[in-house]
Amino acid sequence: MRIFLLLLSMLLPVSAYAACEGRDLMQDLSPASKAEFDATLATLPFPEGNHWIATKDQTTLHIIGTLHLNFPQMDAIVDRLAPTLKNADAFYFEVTKDELDSWEKRLAADPSPVLITSGPTLVDLLPEEDWADLSTILAERGIPSWMAAKMRPWFLGMMLALPTCILQTPQPEFGLDTRLTALAKEHGIAQHSLESIDDLMRLFNRYPLEDQAKSLARMTATFQQGEDQITTMANSYFNERHAEVLLFGRLFGRELAGLPEDEFEEEWVKIEQSLLVERNNSWMQRILAIEDQTAVIAVGAAHLGDTYGLLNQLQTAGYTLTRAPF
Repeated sequence: MRIFLLLLSMLLPVSAYAACEGRDLMQDLSPASKAEFDATLATLPFPEGNHWIATKDQTTLHIIGTLHLNFPQMDAIVDRLAPTLKNADAFYFEVTKDELDSWEKRLAADPSPVLITSGPTLVDLLPEEDWADLSTILAERGIPSWMAAKMRPWFLGMMLALPTCILQTPQPEFGLDTRLTALAKEHGIAQHSLESIDDLMRLFNRYPLEDQAKSLARMTATFQQGEDQITTMANSYFNERHAEVLLFGRLFGRELAGLPEDEFEEEWVKIEQSLLVERNNSWMQRILAIEDQTAVIAVGAAHLGDTYGLLNQLQTAGYTLTRAPF
Protein backbone atom coordinates (compact mmCIF):
# COMPACT_ATOMS: atom_id res chain seq x y z
CA MET A 1 0.00 0.00 0.00
CA ARG A 2 1.03 3.60 -0.61
CA ILE A 3 1.06 4.37 3.10
CA PHE A 4 3.71 1.77 3.86
CA LEU A 5 5.88 2.76 0.93
CA LEU A 6 5.88 6.30 2.26
CA LEU A 7 6.86 5.10 5.71
CA LEU A 8 9.64 2.93 4.35
CA SER A 9 11.02 5.74 2.23
CA MET A 10 11.25 7.83 5.40
CA LEU A 11 12.88 5.07 7.46
CA LEU A 12 15.42 3.80 4.96
CA PRO A 13 18.29 5.51 3.13
CA VAL A 14 17.57 5.98 -0.58
CA SER A 15 20.44 5.63 -3.04
CA ALA A 16 20.58 6.23 -6.77
CA TYR A 17 17.79 4.95 -8.98
CA ALA A 18 17.85 1.17 -9.36
CA ALA A 19 15.17 -0.11 -11.73
CA CYS A 20 13.76 -3.57 -11.11
CA GLU A 21 15.01 -5.93 -13.79
CA GLY A 22 13.73 -9.26 -12.56
CA ARG A 23 12.28 -12.02 -14.69
CA ASP A 24 8.72 -13.30 -14.91
CA LEU A 25 8.29 -16.32 -12.64
CA MET A 26 5.04 -17.62 -14.11
CA GLN A 27 6.90 -20.38 -15.95
CA ASP A 28 8.59 -21.50 -12.72
CA LEU A 29 5.42 -22.93 -11.20
CA SER A 30 5.59 -26.70 -10.83
CA PRO A 31 3.32 -28.69 -13.17
CA ALA A 32 0.96 -29.44 -10.28
CA SER A 33 0.79 -25.78 -9.23
CA LYS A 34 0.32 -24.66 -12.85
CA ALA A 35 -2.62 -27.04 -13.25
CA GLU A 36 -4.12 -25.71 -10.01
CA PHE A 37 -3.46 -22.14 -11.18
CA ASP A 38 -5.33 -22.63 -14.48
CA ALA A 39 -8.23 -24.50 -12.89
CA THR A 40 -8.71 -21.95 -10.11
CA LEU A 41 -8.37 -18.92 -12.38
CA ALA A 42 -11.15 -20.27 -14.59
CA THR A 43 -13.57 -20.22 -11.65
CA LEU A 44 -12.93 -16.66 -10.43
CA PRO A 45 -15.42 -13.90 -11.27
CA PHE A 46 -13.96 -10.78 -12.88
CA PRO A 47 -10.33 -11.95 -13.12
CA GLU A 48 -9.32 -9.30 -15.67
CA GLY A 49 -9.69 -5.62 -16.45
CA ASN A 50 -8.28 -2.63 -14.56
CA HIS A 51 -11.14 -0.27 -15.49
CA TRP A 52 -14.79 -1.21 -15.14
CA ILE A 53 -17.91 0.96 -15.24
CA ALA A 54 -20.71 0.05 -12.84
CA THR A 55 -24.11 1.64 -13.49
CA LYS A 56 -27.38 1.58 -11.57
CA ASP A 57 -30.19 4.09 -12.03
CA GLN A 58 -28.51 7.53 -12.05
CA THR A 59 -25.25 6.34 -10.49
CA THR A 60 -22.09 5.63 -12.47
CA LEU A 61 -18.97 4.26 -10.83
CA HIS A 62 -15.59 4.02 -12.57
CA ILE A 63 -13.77 1.19 -10.77
CA ILE A 64 -10.02 1.60 -11.32
CA GLY A 65 -7.60 -1.08 -10.19
CA THR A 66 -4.40 0.65 -9.16
CA LEU A 67 -0.85 -0.42 -8.44
CA HIS A 68 0.68 1.48 -5.54
CA LEU A 69 4.24 1.30 -6.89
CA ASN A 70 5.90 3.75 -9.28
CA PHE A 71 6.22 2.51 -12.86
CA PRO A 72 6.76 4.79 -15.89
CA GLN A 73 3.95 3.09 -17.84
CA MET A 74 1.46 4.83 -15.56
CA ASP A 75 1.93 8.23 -17.18
CA ALA A 76 0.34 6.97 -20.41
CA ILE A 77 -2.46 5.27 -18.45
CA VAL A 78 -3.40 8.54 -16.74
CA ASP A 79 -3.31 10.33 -20.10
CA ARG A 80 -5.82 7.81 -21.47
CA LEU A 81 -8.09 7.93 -18.40
CA ALA A 82 -8.03 11.69 -17.81
CA PRO A 83 -10.54 12.77 -20.50
CA THR A 84 -13.18 10.55 -18.89
CA LEU A 85 -12.32 10.76 -15.19
CA LYS A 86 -11.89 14.56 -15.09
CA ASN A 87 -15.68 14.86 -15.40
CA ALA A 88 -16.41 12.82 -12.26
CA ASP A 89 -18.19 14.34 -9.25
CA ALA A 90 -15.96 12.63 -6.70
CA PHE A 91 -12.92 10.38 -6.29
CA TYR A 92 -12.77 7.68 -3.62
CA PHE A 93 -9.40 6.28 -2.56
CA GLU A 94 -8.43 3.76 0.09
CA VAL A 95 -7.09 6.73 2.06
CA THR A 96 -6.76 10.26 0.69
CA LYS A 97 -3.42 12.04 0.62
CA ASP A 98 -4.66 14.74 3.00
CA GLU A 99 -5.59 12.14 5.62
CA LEU A 100 -2.29 10.38 5.10
CA ASP A 101 -0.36 13.63 5.57
CA SER A 102 -2.23 14.31 8.80
CA TRP A 103 -1.54 10.81 10.09
CA GLU A 104 2.17 11.10 9.29
CA LYS A 105 2.39 14.10 11.59
CA ARG A 106 0.76 12.12 14.38
CA LEU A 107 3.05 9.18 13.70
CA ALA A 108 6.12 11.35 14.22
CA ALA A 109 4.92 12.02 17.76
CA ASP A 110 3.72 8.47 18.42
CA PRO A 111 5.29 5.72 16.26
CA SER A 112 3.66 2.90 18.25
CA PRO A 113 1.27 1.87 15.43
CA VAL A 114 4.24 0.57 13.39
CA LEU A 115 7.07 0.25 15.92
CA ILE A 116 7.50 -1.67 19.17
CA THR A 117 8.07 1.19 21.59
CA SER A 118 8.17 -0.80 24.84
CA GLY A 119 8.63 -4.36 26.01
CA PRO A 120 10.24 -7.26 24.11
CA THR A 121 11.49 -6.65 20.56
CA LEU A 122 11.64 -9.21 17.75
CA VAL A 123 15.01 -10.42 19.05
CA ASP A 124 13.17 -11.55 22.17
CA LEU A 125 9.97 -12.71 20.48
CA LEU A 126 11.58 -14.97 17.86
CA PRO A 127 13.58 -18.16 18.41
CA GLU A 128 17.30 -17.61 17.84
CA GLU A 129 17.31 -19.62 14.59
CA ASP A 130 14.38 -17.66 13.14
CA TRP A 131 15.98 -14.32 14.01
CA ALA A 132 19.22 -15.49 12.37
CA ASP A 133 17.33 -16.30 9.16
CA LEU A 134 15.67 -12.89 9.19
CA SER A 135 18.98 -11.18 9.96
CA THR A 136 20.51 -12.72 6.84
CA ILE A 137 17.75 -11.25 4.66
CA LEU A 138 18.04 -7.89 6.44
CA ALA A 139 21.78 -7.78 5.81
CA GLU A 140 21.23 -8.51 2.11
CA ARG A 141 18.86 -5.54 1.98
CA GLY A 142 21.16 -3.23 3.92
CA ILE A 143 18.59 -2.86 6.72
CA PRO A 144 20.09 -2.52 10.22
CA SER A 145 18.94 -5.40 12.42
CA TRP A 146 18.48 -3.06 15.39
CA MET A 147 15.95 -1.08 13.36
CA ALA A 148 14.09 -4.17 12.16
CA ALA A 149 13.94 -5.59 15.69
CA LYS A 150 11.81 -2.63 16.75
CA MET A 151 9.31 -2.93 13.90
CA ARG A 152 5.99 -4.58 14.46
CA PRO A 153 6.11 -7.97 12.71
CA TRP A 154 3.37 -7.20 10.17
CA PHE A 155 5.19 -4.00 9.21
CA LEU A 156 8.54 -5.73 8.84
CA GLY A 157 6.88 -8.42 6.72
CA MET A 158 5.48 -5.81 4.33
CA MET A 159 8.88 -4.18 4.07
CA LEU A 160 10.67 -7.46 3.33
CA ALA A 161 8.09 -8.27 0.65
CA LEU A 162 9.44 -5.31 -1.34
CA PRO A 163 12.78 -5.75 -3.14
CA THR A 164 15.56 -3.21 -2.75
CA CYS A 165 15.06 -1.98 -6.31
CA ILE A 166 11.61 -0.65 -5.35
CA LEU A 167 12.80 1.03 -2.16
CA GLN A 168 15.61 2.70 -4.11
CA THR A 169 13.30 4.03 -6.82
CA PRO A 170 12.75 7.80 -6.61
CA GLN A 171 9.28 8.43 -5.20
CA PRO A 172 8.45 4.71 -4.83
CA GLU A 173 4.96 5.62 -3.61
CA PHE A 174 4.10 7.55 -6.83
CA GLY A 175 1.79 4.83 -8.12
CA LEU A 176 -1.43 5.13 -10.08
CA ASP A 177 -3.54 6.18 -7.11
CA THR A 178 -1.11 9.01 -6.35
CA ARG A 179 -1.25 10.14 -9.97
CA LEU A 180 -5.06 10.04 -9.89
CA THR A 181 -4.99 12.11 -6.70
CA ALA A 182 -3.12 14.78 -8.66
CA LEU A 183 -5.69 14.55 -11.47
CA ALA A 184 -8.59 15.06 -9.05
CA LYS A 185 -6.83 18.01 -7.43
CA GLU A 186 -6.07 19.58 -10.81
CA HIS A 187 -9.77 19.57 -11.72
CA GLY A 188 -11.07 20.52 -8.28
CA ILE A 189 -12.87 17.21 -7.74
CA ALA A 190 -13.79 16.17 -4.17
CA GLN A 191 -11.76 13.33 -2.69
CA HIS A 192 -12.92 10.86 -0.04
CA SER A 193 -11.43 7.94 1.89
CA LEU A 194 -13.01 4.50 1.96
CA GLU A 195 -11.39 3.77 5.32
CA SER A 196 -9.54 5.56 8.09
CA ILE A 197 -5.88 4.91 8.83
CA ASP A 198 -6.75 4.37 12.49
CA ASP A 199 -9.13 1.56 11.51
CA LEU A 200 -6.42 0.08 9.30
CA MET A 201 -3.86 0.19 12.11
CA ARG A 202 -6.30 -1.52 14.45
CA LEU A 203 -6.81 -4.23 11.86
CA PHE A 204 -3.08 -4.89 11.51
CA ASN A 205 -2.40 -4.74 15.23
CA ARG A 206 -5.33 -6.82 16.41
CA TYR A 207 -3.17 -9.94 16.76
CA PRO A 208 -0.76 -10.15 19.73
CA LEU A 209 2.88 -9.46 18.90
CA GLU A 210 3.77 -13.06 19.71
CA ASP A 211 1.33 -14.33 17.06
CA GLN A 212 2.54 -11.77 14.52
CA ALA A 213 6.15 -12.82 15.13
CA LYS A 214 5.28 -16.48 14.65
CA SER A 215 3.57 -15.72 11.33
CA LEU A 216 6.54 -13.65 10.19
CA ALA A 217 8.95 -16.49 10.92
CA ARG A 218 6.81 -19.02 9.08
CA MET A 219 6.73 -16.85 5.95
CA THR A 220 10.39 -15.76 5.90
CA ALA A 221 11.33 -17.94 2.92
CA THR A 222 8.73 -16.23 0.73
CA PHE A 223 10.71 -12.98 0.86
CA GLN A 224 13.29 -14.41 -1.54
CA GLN A 225 13.37 -13.54 -5.27
CA GLY A 226 11.63 -10.25 -4.51
CA GLU A 227 12.76 -8.52 -7.70
CA ASP A 228 11.46 -11.39 -9.83
CA GLN A 229 8.17 -11.42 -7.92
CA ILE A 230 7.68 -7.67 -8.47
CA THR A 231 8.37 -8.11 -12.20
CA THR A 232 5.88 -10.98 -12.37
CA MET A 233 3.24 -8.91 -10.57
CA ALA A 234 3.82 -5.86 -12.79
CA ASN A 235 3.57 -7.90 -15.98
CA SER A 236 0.21 -9.33 -14.94
CA TYR A 237 -1.04 -5.91 -13.83
CA PHE A 238 -0.13 -4.07 -17.02
CA ASN A 239 -1.71 -6.90 -19.02
CA GLU A 240 -4.86 -6.28 -16.90
CA ARG A 241 -4.84 -9.80 -15.45
CA HIS A 242 -5.10 -8.75 -11.81
CA ALA A 243 -6.46 -12.05 -10.46
CA GLU A 244 -3.26 -13.76 -11.61
CA VAL A 245 -1.22 -11.73 -9.13
CA LEU A 246 -2.84 -13.07 -5.98
CA LEU A 247 -3.23 -16.58 -7.28
CA PHE A 248 0.38 -16.78 -8.38
CA GLY A 249 1.52 -15.32 -5.06
CA ARG A 250 -0.37 -17.99 -3.20
CA LEU A 251 0.92 -20.94 -5.23
CA PHE A 252 4.49 -19.73 -5.69
CA GLY A 253 4.67 -18.67 -2.04
CA ARG A 254 3.53 -22.11 -0.98
CA GLU A 255 6.38 -23.65 -2.98
CA LEU A 256 8.94 -21.22 -1.55
CA ALA A 257 7.84 -21.37 2.07
CA GLY A 258 8.75 -25.01 2.58
CA LEU A 259 5.90 -25.35 5.08
CA PRO A 260 3.31 -28.11 5.32
CA GLU A 261 0.47 -27.06 3.02
CA ASP A 262 -2.02 -26.65 5.86
CA GLU A 263 0.33 -24.31 7.75
CA PHE A 264 0.95 -22.14 4.70
CA GLU A 265 -2.77 -21.98 3.87
CA GLU A 266 -3.53 -20.96 7.45
CA GLU A 267 -1.18 -17.99 7.12
CA TRP A 268 -2.40 -17.06 3.63
CA VAL A 269 -6.08 -17.13 4.58
CA LYS A 270 -5.35 -14.93 7.59
CA ILE A 271 -3.65 -12.36 5.34
CA GLU A 272 -6.35 -12.54 2.67
CA GLN A 273 -9.13 -12.18 5.22
CA SER A 274 -7.56 -9.11 6.83
CA LEU A 275 -6.19 -7.26 3.81
CA LEU A 276 -8.90 -8.05 1.27
CA VAL A 277 -12.12 -9.65 2.46
CA GLU A 278 -12.82 -7.55 5.54
CA ARG A 279 -11.69 -4.30 3.97
CA ASN A 280 -13.73 -4.93 0.79
CA ASN A 281 -16.83 -5.61 2.85
CA SER A 282 -16.29 -2.41 4.82
CA TRP A 283 -15.67 -0.34 1.68
CA MET A 284 -18.83 -1.64 0.05
CA GLN A 285 -20.95 0.01 2.73
CA ARG A 286 -19.48 3.35 1.68
CA ILE A 287 -19.62 2.62 -2.04
CA LEU A 288 -23.27 1.55 -2.02
CA ALA A 289 -24.18 4.84 -0.32
CA ILE A 290 -23.02 6.76 -3.43
CA GLU A 291 -26.10 7.77 -5.39
CA ASP A 292 -27.05 9.99 -8.33
CA GLN A 293 -23.52 10.96 -9.32
CA THR A 294 -20.48 9.81 -11.25
CA ALA A 295 -17.67 8.67 -8.96
CA VAL A 296 -14.23 7.14 -9.37
CA ILE A 297 -13.30 4.27 -7.03
CA ALA A 298 -9.50 3.91 -7.25
CA VAL A 299 -8.17 1.04 -5.14
CA GLY A 300 -5.51 -1.64 -5.40
CA ALA A 301 -6.25 -4.04 -8.28
CA ALA A 302 -6.17 -7.01 -5.90
CA HIS A 303 -9.50 -5.77 -4.51
CA LEU A 304 -11.39 -6.15 -7.81
CA GLY A 305 -11.63 -9.88 -8.54
CA ASP A 306 -12.85 -13.07 -6.84
CA THR A 307 -16.18 -13.59 -5.09
CA TYR A 308 -15.32 -11.08 -2.36
CA GLY A 309 -14.07 -8.53 -4.92
CA LEU A 310 -15.69 -5.17 -5.42
CA LEU A 311 -16.83 -6.02 -8.95
CA ASN A 312 -18.68 -9.18 -7.95
CA GLN A 313 -20.22 -7.43 -4.94
CA LEU A 314 -21.42 -4.57 -7.12
CA GLN A 315 -22.99 -6.96 -9.60
CA THR A 316 -24.70 -8.79 -6.73
CA ALA A 317 -26.02 -5.42 -5.53
CA GLY A 318 -27.74 -4.86 -8.89
CA TYR A 319 -25.14 -2.84 -10.79
CA THR A 320 -24.48 -3.47 -14.47
CA LEU A 321 -20.75 -4.00 -15.07
CA THR A 322 -19.01 -3.05 -18.33
CA ARG A 323 -15.29 -3.36 -18.96
CA ALA A 324 -13.77 -0.05 -20.14
CA PRO A 325 -10.49 1.02 -21.77
CA PHE A 326 -7.46 1.33 -19.51
